[in-house]
Amino acid sequence: MSAIQKIKGFADLFPEDARCFTHMEATAREVFSRFGFGELRTPVLERTELFAKGIGEDTDVVGKEMYTFVDRGERSLTLRPEATAGVLRAAIEAGGIEQGRATRYYTFGPMFRYERPQKGRMRQFHQINAELIGSPEPQADVEVILMLEDFLSSLGIQDLCFELNSLGCRECRPAYRSALTSYFEALDHEKLCEDCRRRMHTNPLRVLDCKVPACKALVADAPIIGEHTCAGCRDHFTAVLALVDKAGLKYTLNPRLVRGLDYYQRTTFEVTSGAIGAQTAVAGGGRYDGLVQLLGGPDAPGVGFACGMERLAMLMEKPEAPQPDFFLAVTDPRAIDTAILLAHKLRARALSGECDYTSGSMKSRLRHAGRIKAKKCYIIGADEFESGQVTVKDMDDGEQLKLDIAAFD
Repeated sequence: MSAIQKIKGFADLFPEDARCFTHMEATAREVFSRFGFGELRTPVLERTELFAKGIGEDTDVVGKEMYTFVDRGERSLTLRPEATAGVLRAAIEAGGIEQGRATRYYTFGPMFRYERPQKGRMRQFHQINAELIGSPEPQADVEVILMLEDFLSSLGIQDLCFELNSLGCRECRPAYRSALTSYFEALDHEKLCEDCRRRMHTNPLRVLDCKVPACKALVADAPIIGEHTCAGCRDHFTAVLALVDKAGLKYTLNPRLVRGLDYYQRTTFEVTSGAIGAQTAVAGGGRYDGLVQLLGGPDAPGVGFACGMERLAMLMEKPEAPQPDFFLAVTDPRAIDTAILLAHKLRARALSGECDYTSGSMKSRLRHAGRIKAKKCYIIGADEFESGQVTVKDMDDGEQLKLDIAAFD
């Protein structure tokens, strides 16, 4: 019988990779807490309508990539493909959004999208998210961007490119959509991919985000959103850029940056790296004014970001395993129970280490103690067992001494 294998697009995280993710989470907690953000944990399973409303039914995420099923209660449920909608649902349901008061949450965990697995992109992937809800001011946008920069810097990731754009608002976006549709209708439709032929009428901004080379070439001369934004959006974005400049953050303006989700308005941003192949997004976000109201809450603004943990892990220097304080080797079968109890006493003293009571030579045990970089090797053989002692070998200088096991009580 063949062994059961993992599902395609789902990864096992063994200790080396898990340490990397744990380090990211610990760094996020440290950095985000300095900005007044608190941790919120939401379910991985939500009602499908939450994402259909929040993300947009014409997006690829909702139309093609969600893991959706009907449960035994005849409810349509979906494994979360992103975090923002769930965070806002939780905040609305708990009554945690008040007009005139900023609410700050961060969260991390697995997300699920059915897409082609590739380097840094899995069907179960992990994100770190931050959401600042309730502040319409451009300073909120900048604070979130600077918090993201602090977080990435704290991870030791360098040579990143911040790209910024403004997507307009509910008042000025319709005029831009109309200009885009007119432009696309004048093109040779047959040269657009099937998705873009549909999107040009249902959601023309998505055409700008298409990765198909032929589509990218055709939209190169499409209207730029900055030429259609209202005075309020222009003033907002001007204030964002002025403050980012004062903070000394280097960035580039990308008028084609639209992001992949419908809820973004005004400021949008993306962080890319060329260190993992093609220029690849490792984090991104923006302002989503109107989304809280769309999901049944008050008309509160919001801004946030998401980081792909798998992609960040590819850019990070991997954290080393913690150095154990001891390795306890047993060479006499009679001493196994004694060794287990001694290891328990050592751990009660806040020391870390493992007890090896499998068969093998003393040489192989010492070699293993050196491989895991244990500070000391505790040895209980026949002589030690009969005398009630343990030999302690310093793995750095090789010095040895014998101690009474009773001394550890």
